Amino acid sequence: MKKILVIEDNTEVRENIQEILELSGYEVITAENGKIGVEKATKSIPDLILCDVMMPELDGFGVLHILAKKPSTTDIPFIFLTAKAEKTDFRKGMNLGADDYITKPFDDVELMDAIEMRLKKSERIKNAFDGTKAGLQAFISEARGQAEMEKLSENRATKNLRKKDYIYREGDRPRQLFFIASGTVKTFRSNEMGKEYITKIYATGEFLGYNALLQETTYQESAMVIEDAEISIIPKDDFMTLLHNNRDFSARFIKMLANNVDENEERLLSLAYNSIRKRVAEALVVLHAKHKDSERDEISILRDDLASIVGTAKESVIRTLTDFKKENLIEIQGGSIKIIDLQKLDDMPN
Repeated sequence: MKKILVIEDNTEVRENIQEILELSGYEVITAENGKIGVEKATKSIPDLILCDVMMPELDGFGVLHILAKKPSTTDIPFIFLTAKAEKTDFRKGMNLGADDYITKPFDDVELMDAIEMRLKKSERIKNAFDGTKAGLQAFISEARGQAEMEKLSENRATKNLRKKDYIYREGDRPRQLFFIASGTVKTFRSNEMGKEYITKIYATGEFLGYNALLQETTYQESAMVIEDAEISIIPKDDFMTLLHNNRDFSARFIKMLANNVDENEERLLSLAYNSIRKRVAEALVVLHAKHKDSERDEISILRDDLASIVGTAKESVIRTLTDFKKENLIEIQGGSIKIIDLQKLDDMPN
């Protein structure tokens, strides 16, 4: 059952909408002002929000502004309800990222049509991007939404890159966003002695290179293929148009950035407090997750790269892998690693 949050200060209007929605099979949560609405949206995570514009405590524009900045609520479809029909109000709401605008008084059919359309679109967008090249195109096509964006990202260029090929280098000026249609990529930084520190491993279905685009700076790291890859290239202008004009698309990147922050914090804590055995086990679990949708169930990674991820010497990694092999946690076949007991690796004591 879909859950809808109704934020409306007029008791009669709020209860009328609640009754209509419940009769239509929706679970309904109500809030009598914007401040309470934000609290309930954050706690309950509804599937759609109906929100009045003019309210005490916090108006509808303020509600949308706050929720749009929270990773947990930023991609919830948002429909404004208002008795004002001036063009400036429509423009302000849409610029903030509203999905639709219904002017009061409205009839039941108009309300339900708007809700159903937005819920269906939201579901299609969530399902469209499945981490494949076709899914990327389907997601962008669905996320456009506006007529002037119809030609966006057509005839997308792709590159087939071999192991150790660079996608970009530290210090380069970004001109596009990259999507990994297949393969594995590492991003890394090098010190003055040439020693690498791997910042992240990217696999099929992931974007990379967006931090420099968003910050409008040069790349702060290099990106290199570690497993033959097919890379789709999204021009910078296309990416920025989607980011600034489509709430669904920007919401996905807000979540992506938030997840990156969490991953980096966990990794720093691991480097500071965990043993080498624990860190190697954690790295293998993460790499296994990156390869779970691959046709092969083996992890192909250079020992130097694994050592860079773990933050230790190559020799220490080799010794630890040998121990894991003796303990029947992994198999080593040439340069590849096959996980035998993922649970024990995941539960590795410190």
